Amino acid sequence: MAKFRTLNDLPAPKGKRILLRADLNVPMKDGVISDTTRIDRLSPTIRELADAGAKVIVCSHFDRPKGKRVPEMSLKPLAAALSRSLNRPVAFANDCVGPEAEAAVAKLNDGDILLLENTRYHAGEEKNDPALSAGLAKLADAYVNDAFSAAHRAHSSTEGVAHLLPSYAGRLMQAELEALDAALGNPSRPLMAIVGGAKISTKLDLLGNLSSKVDMLVIGGAMANTFLAAQGHQVGKSLQEADMHETARTIMAEAKGKGCEIILPVDLRVAEAFAANAPNRVVGIDAVPADMMALDVGPKTVALVEEKLMKAQTLVWNGPFGAFEIPPFDMATVQVAESVAGLTASAGLKSIGGGGDTVSALRHAGVAERMTYVSSAGGAFLEWLEGKELPGVKALEAA
Repeated sequence: MAKFRTLNDLPAPKGKRILLRADLNVPMKDGVISDTTRIDRLSPTIRELADAGAKVIVCSHFDRPKGKRVPEMSLKPLAAALSRSLNRPVAFANDCVGPEAEAAVAKLNDGDILLLENTRYHAGEEKNDPALSAGLAKLADAYVNDAFSAAHRAHSSTEGVAHLLPSYAGRLMQAELEALDAALGNPSRPLMAIVGGAKISTKLDLLGNLSSKVDMLVIGGAMANTFLAAQGHQVGKSLQEADMHETARTIMAEAKGKGCEIILPVDLRVAEAFAANAPNRVVGIDAVPADMMALDVGPKTVALVEEKLMKAQTLVWNGPFGAFEIPPFDMATVQVAESVAGLTASAGLKSIGGGGDTVSALRHAGVAERMTYVSSAGGAFLEWLEGKELPGVKALEAA
């Protein structure tokens, strides 16, 4: 991985105006935040800079106001949430550029914290408009990006402004990049990946990139049904993509040519209805009734995955094994997750998870805090796993 600048490279923060790109796009309903994870993970960087005497100016997007002022998409409620997390005052500016923002910045004393209004209230944000980038740069002496989750977007506040100011990775960004480097950049081997999800068609780039880098690739979720069907197994009413059978066979052949072992289910938990506690049973992959659907993998598959995990030094996990939202079709995901957490603690397994439903599934299993690293970055995490360059990260690379 290319070397990137961090806060360790930021000289003498005291008295400097630091523009900090955060991701405060948190779940909110009626002005109430339902999950403060992103705020809590951001707080250490803000606290470190403020304690060093910097004037911290936080900017972020929220939702998709499409260049208009939408009151319910204001970041103003987030100022109070940040203040509670930091246990110190956080001021708020009614704009992210221009006279109001500049006046608010001018009032800051060393160690003060200011939150700017939603960057997406300006249409130029998502267009990476040079004028908006310049307006943001005018507010600060240096730029810190702590929003890995938005780093796959070349926007004014994530990429444009980084070229106009000395730029650095915040502690959360640094942790994400170091975890991903441990996962795919320079991993301890054997390297294993678990990929779940509904459709192969949405994860072609991911499967292609991982099969060229990992030693073992476990495929779960509904996409496993497509692979099984492509091999000639009858999968009943299970969700699968009939038009992707040839693609599935190609993926398997190419993986074999690269020395990557593909691990598919050997048994399935099936039911007639997609419903909580629906009558269900475990069957072999050649015995799925025509009127039933696979909603999870079975115990023999779990045992197989656990056997492979015992050999792994590094694990990358993206996607659950089954319909983990409804019991009992969460059983395989929970059991494998518990095994991963156990091996992380007892055998030094480097376990990195993230993207899509993965964070929810790992929290449901009660292991999110027991893995080496769980990324909340969503799309950026997936694009990194797909081997794509992230503009917000590229802009932080050291010369």
